[in-house]
Amino acid sequence: MTEPMTGNGVTLDRLLRAWRDLGATRSRNAKRDIIAEVLHETSVADVEVVVSYLSGSLRQRRTGIGWRTLQTLPEPAAEPTLRVSEVDAAMESMAAMAGPGSAGLRQQAVGALFGRATAGEQDLLRGLIFGELRQGALESAVQDGLAAAHQVPKEAVRRAAMLLGSTTAAARELITGGLPALERVTLQVGIAVQPMLAASAPDVAQALDKIGLPAIVDAKLDGIRIQVHKYDDQVRVFTRSLDEITDRLPLVTSLVADLPHDRLVLDGEALALRPDGSPEIFQQIASSAATRSELEGAERLSLRPYFFDLLQLGDQDYLDHPLVERSTIMSAALPEELLVPRVVAEEVAPAVELYTDVVQRGFEGVVIKNPQAPYAAGRRDSGWIKVKPRHTFDLVIIAAEWGHGRRSGWLSNLHLAARDDETDELIMLGKTFKGLTDEMLHWQTERFLQLETRRTQQTVYLRPEIVAEIAIDGLQISTRYPGGVALRFARVLRYREDKTPAEADTLDTLKKLLPTAEQ
Repeated sequence: MTEPMTGNGVTLDRLLRAWRDLGATRSRNAKRDIIAEVLHETSVADVEVVVSYLSGSLRQRRTGIGWRTLQTLPEPAAEPTLRVSEVDAAMESMAAMAGPGSAGLRQQAVGALFGRATAGEQDLLRGLIFGELRQGALESAVQDGLAAAHQVPKEAVRRAAMLLGSTTAAARELITGGLPALERVTLQVGIAVQPMLAASAPDVAQALDKIGLPAIVDAKLDGIRIQVHKYDDQVRVFTRSLDEITDRLPLVTSLVADLPHDRLVLDGEALALRPDGSPEIFQQIASSAATRSELEGAERLSLRPYFFDLLQLGDQDYLDHPLVERSTIMSAALPEELLVPRVVAEEVAPAVELYTDVVQRGFEGVVIKNPQAPYAAGRRDSGWIKVKPRHTFDLVIIAAEWGHGRRSGWLSNLHLAARDDETDELIMLGKTFKGLTDEMLHWQTERFLQLETRRTQQTVYLRPEIVAEIAIDGLQISTRYPGGVALRFARVLRYREDKTPAEADTLDTLKKLLPTAEQ
């Protein structure tokens, strides 16, 4: 193992320069080498912070810093002096602030931190705080960089990251114990692993073309992803992002606790159904799993589990076993009412029938799975392909935010609005930076600046003249925006230069996506 350099610690400016170099190349090998060079310079004390920042995330899940907190900042410093250890300590301090007066203290702490940052470092900090630098491909590049910096197989780093739940945890093992430490990592009941993710296809036929027949087809339920660990008398429940929410899902916990198995790791969804069998809307389901402060007095639903995969039973780890084997064992181990609806399709028709049925009943769609695929934790693997309806609307761009990382210098994050049916006022429904190609970024930056009416440090506000076709997965109730709803998973398909804002879709049109009781 190559020994890391020691000294006073990695500077934030060093990471800024690395981020700029990463943004200037699309070569995976070049990205790996840039990251490896930084990690070779990183000490044991800094490695978790540096790996986290290179992956685009703060180590702290929550800091309490919102957009409003960053609206007024001091002038940037002329010279770089900040070290990543100092940034991490400041974020840790702000994350711990609570109670009366904490907002003011946090604002002061933000000002002190940003006042020591150069203009480029301020941009990098914003991107880290709001998660705008995160992307799955980048984390994979960080894992490759770790392997290159310490001369170990990249597969060993990836598997350890999967089983430990994070690349930062794998980095800690690697830098302190080398390859032997990575190879000792196994699935441990009670420690959440990164979940397997699904690729996408526009319809069932195309998904089956990629998977082949026979295929396992699961109903895709519109709940929250859960990973449940049971060992001895203890049950722990984790979200897709590996946050623990055991105390917020008592029905899930009790149902799993009653199962006649001492050790279990299960993957599934938690949701609530209405009397007619349709799902409660996602926003209410998500709120029911939120913290008490996030719930804001709303009534909690009783969320129950529906499982679609089994990773461990007893002392046997099934991660590397084919899905068809995992499915058979899970079906024997769990009562049917705890299982996601599933069919084995020998031909296209049964898969289409399940898709049509679940969509008509108000669920998301289906996930079509390769029966021979292992559990590819932490990856968006072609062994699973999701299919769900896509809704498209023509919405008006009313503002855009400056991008970060490789999008620095371009207007990226779009503010999307629909017309009010009665007043023609434009009502904001959400933001997105998804789906934008480099050509679109270049075009919209030039065009938007021609339409600028005013700006803040981060946002350029526009004359409402540009219409874009936006795809969304659905709509949810939200108090964040004046229309009372927000877009779910919005992404840009194209600009509609043939349409004027007067021809954009109306708020009432979008609200038809809501269940009748919520309109």
